This record gives sequence, structure tokens and C-alpha cells, in this order.
Amino acid sequence: MEPLAIYQRVKERFGDRVLEISESKPDPFCVIDPAAIVEVAIALRDDPETAMDCLSNESGVDYKDRIEVVYHFFSYQLRHGAVLKVQLPREDPVVHTLEGVWKSANWMEREIFDLLGVSFEGHSDLRRILMPEDWPGHPLRKDFVEPLEYHGISTVRESPIIRLDPKRK
Repeated sequence: MEPLAIYQRVKERFGDRVLEISESKPDPFCVIDPAAIVEVAIALRDDPETAMDCLSNESGVDYKDRIEVVYHFFSYQLRHGAVLKVQLPREDPVVHTLEGVWKSANWMEREIFDLLGVSFEGHSDLRRILMPEDWPGHPLRKDFVEPLEYHGISTVRESPIIRLDPKRK
């Protein structure tokens, strides 16, 4: 099944909870009401016509005016995929976890939480996965300012490109 057919199927079932269907090539996508993401994910997994048995990727994007969480689903049985997005306010980005639908969401959501500050309601272990627990802020946010030091250690690094340039000393 082509992605647009999958999105139309989701639209027929969930109506106004589908906020946008983008036909942009090469990666069409569907924007879902954040409150409906778990229901839509379960429907995509359990519907024999879509049979999405894998959450292959979950990532976050900071667009300055909003944070998006992007879900890539795939059906190994039917060999097709779909991309769903939810748009969240930057001030309080919160969405329900998909961990109960696909266990693979656990670490991907921890990474999004760590780097962008998105909270996943109902997550079993929402804590930092890449940065130290006491690291200030979320480093992939566009407004993040890296501290000059962390526990007395400088975070400023000399550029290796400058070091290798024989003209510069």
C-alpha cells in the first residue's frame, strides 16, 4: 500500500484527529493530533491492511516555533511504511509514549527527551540517555547555549582543522 493510501485510511477512521496529509515527494507524511497518536499507532499496527509491525525510527525536530516528533512505521509483512508527525508547543512539549505499542520507542523517546526536552507521558524510564543527569538544558534545541564549563572542565575545544592548517600557528 502506498503511504498516501495509508494516510487516507487513517483519515477515514480518525477524521479531524488527522490534521494534515502532505503529499510532498519523496517523503509524504501525515500530521496527527498529539492526543490521538497512541490510538492511531495501535490502529496501524492491528489493521491487517496496514500491519505496521515495526517502529523503525522516532525522532524529534526543533522548528523554533514548535517541536515535532516524527514516527517512521514499517510493515515487514506487507513491505510498506508510513511517517506520522505530531506538533508540540516549544514551551511544554508533551505527548504520550508509544512504548506500550512498540518497545523500541523506549530508548528513542529517552533520546528525544534528553536532547530536545520532550516529555513522554507514561514512559517507564524517562531519564537522560546521552547527556549527564545534571546537564543543563537540551542541546539540540535551537535556543540552547552550551555552558563554558561543566564541573570545572572546559567545554571549549580547539578546532582540529585550525591545528592542521600549517599557515596558522
